Formats: sequence, structure tokens, C-alpha cells
Amino acid sequence: MNTSGKKAGLAVLALLLTSAANADNDFGIGVKVGTLGMGLEASWQPLPYMDIRIGTSSYDYDNDGRYGGLNYDAVFALDQYYATANFHFPISPMRISAGVYSNGNEFLLVNDQFQDIGPYPGDQIGVITSTTTFDGTAPYLGIGFDFTLAGKVGLNLDLGVLWQGDPVVTLEVDGSLGQDPVDPGFQDMLDAEAQAIEDDMGDFKAWPVISLGFVYKF
Repeated sequence: MNTSGKKAGLAVLALLLTSAANADNDFGIGVKVGTLGMGLEASWQPLPYMDIRIGTSSYDYDNDGRYGGLNYDAVFALDQYYATANFHFPISPMRISAGVYSNGNEFLLVNDQFQDIGPYPGDQIGVITSTTTFDGTAPYLGIGFDFTLAGKVGLNLDLGVLWQGDPVVTLEVDGSLGQDPVDPGFQDMLDAEAQAIEDDMGDFKAWPVISLGFVYKF
């Protein structure tokens, strides 16, 4: 997600926080870190056993390796906005969380080794780049545990799954072989590589969520 989009999202988050504060309801703001990156989260508790949380998180993971049969420099670029409803158990720190994410997660792959692939020379293939995206809107389901000290400072633990959906892979080369008209045999090879990457990325349709948050309640 671009910088202007992130600034707009943070502005909306700040506005919602201000509205909650003016409404004189139990609310909090905190920071989170976990498998979806690092971010901010605001909470508002309109009912004794339910609260609503909104937040944003992002992070870039380097994960170089072999995908689809080739070696790539890989970055998992994680970027989300989300809202969850959280249902608490009486006399227990445990809760059930369900929500929806605006999912900007992307996996970016680059192969700049100019290696020969089959009968095609590397200097004519050039740099191979691939982008994998998922559903823009993704449901979330999980459990959580909230611990509060003196009614103000809290520690939150979340365990769940973000259902990102099937991956969509694009693959391009910047060498002469990628220029129109593309050799049909070379295009078949590119399509096969894109499919192989898509098969590998299918493992991330269900993204495991583990996060730890620190919150201050007003």
C-alpha cells in the first residue's frame, strides 16, 4: 500500500479513537507485533462482554529461496487494515475474535542471475520478476487472551487464521525474449513457471496469526 494510503488509514484510526473518547466509553490504544507485522490497534467496548477493535499492521520479511523451480530474492510485503468483534467469556481472559481485513499482502520475487533456462539463454531472458497477490478482503477467526493490570495497562495475545484466498501470480522478464512477439515456446515456459510459483504460494492461503499487544485503556 502506498504512503498516502497509509496516512489516510492512520487519520481514520485517529478520528475513530477521538470519537470513542468523546463518547465516554471504555476504549484503549496499543501496539501489536506478530506474524502480520507491527502496527497500532484501537479498541472500544460498547457492551460488557464485547469489544470492537480496529487497527493497521505492516512489515517486510526477506525470505530468499527456491520458488517454482528457480532461486529468487524474495520479500513478503505484509500490509493490512482490519476490524474485529471480540466476544469475551465471563470471569475469564479468553475471547473469540472474528473480523475482516483489508488485505494488501504481496510476495515479491526477483531473479537477476541471468541464468539459462532450457534452450533460452539468460542474457536474452533478463531479470525475472513475479508478484503474488491475494484477495483484497479477507476474513479472520481466532481466539485471544486479555490481561489487565489496575484496569489500565493491558497485555493481549491473539491466535488465529487469516483466510487470504487463492494466490494470483504475475511474472515478467525484461530481456529481448519478453518483447512482442513472444516466442510461443518461451511463453509456455513462463506460464509453467508462474503456475509453479502459484502452487508454492498456495501454502499461504491460510496465514497463521500470532500476535502480542500492549494496550493502555482510558
